[in-house]
Amino acid sequence: MTPTTPARRALVAVLAAVALTSTVAVVPAAAAPTAVAERSPYGDASRVGHYQKAVAVRVLKGVFEDGDTAVVDRYVRPDYIQHNPLAPDGAETLKGLAGVVSGQFPDAVYDIERVVSQGDLVLVHSNVVLTPGTRGSAVFDIFRFQGGRIAEHWDVAQEVPESSANGNDMFSTVSRPRTSEPGPAWLTSYNEKLVTKAFDRLLVRKDLSALDTYWGPEYHQHNPNIPDGVAGVRAGLGAYFQQFPDLAVSRKRVIAEGDLVAVHSHYVNAPGERGQAVLDLFRVRNGKIVEHWDVLQDVPATSANDNTMF
Repeated sequence: MTPTTPARRALVAVLAAVALTSTVAVVPAAAAPTAVAERSPYGDASRVGHYQKAVAVRVLKGVFEDGDTAVVDRYVRPDYIQHNPLAPDGAETLKGLAGVVSGQFPDAVYDIERVVSQGDLVLVHSNVVLTPGTRGSAVFDIFRFQGGRIAEHWDVAQEVPESSANGNDMFSTVSRPRTSEPGPAWLTSYNEKLVTKAFDRLLVRKDLSALDTYWGPEYHQHNPNIPDGVAGVRAGLGAYFQQFPDLAVSRKRVIAEGDLVAVHSHYVNAPGERGQAVLDLFRVRNGKIVEHWDVLQDVPATSANDNTMF
């Protein structure tokens, strides 16, 4: 993990302030948020997915950019379950966060790069910048919906470093077509199965030959510590497996849409360690993995809620 940056410390301080406040003062509700293409939470899978994506985006931008507490009342269940270790359960904490962020970071931007929806889960990949001019953090948020409202939340966050071993940033799409939108829905099932098999073979069983089977000759890497291409990931993971022969990787959930497949997992380098929460996002084209983004976060010793990060 990279050292804690001022931006990361600021975000931690904001969350800690909310967690330690038993009666949270909230700002008055802002004007109605900008209209989004929302649809009924009831209906076919496509309509539900569009609705849930729109709600996830509205809530994130409403809380972090607008200080809007009304958006929480409208779209988040009061018994909201929180897996971020710095925040207690409940929608009231999220409303308190809206007030604190808008007060301390009025120019904060939740720059959403891509959104993936499957079933009752929505994954959002973002660059969160609290202070203009800083690199901010790479963040993956996962929301679970129940009855058309957000019921549960997981996230993984990492500071954006100054440099990268591969020349790619942590957010852009390099493989073609260069779009952040998921591909056609008919690809989802096939790609989900492919990535799950590839992930289990490479990372759970630590079998580097998986790279020959599932990875394409064109492979773009966004992990800032690993060089581009299949050779880069082979060398990087090979060294990692040698350094930590007792590495245990537990896959927790998979979220797929079109050509994008996300795997949320728990990496433990050695027995007895708390390990890291990791979100790997893969892009598949023509039956091969062609691009990868990820975020890693250390699991802390304590939590403001009784839930794990998983």
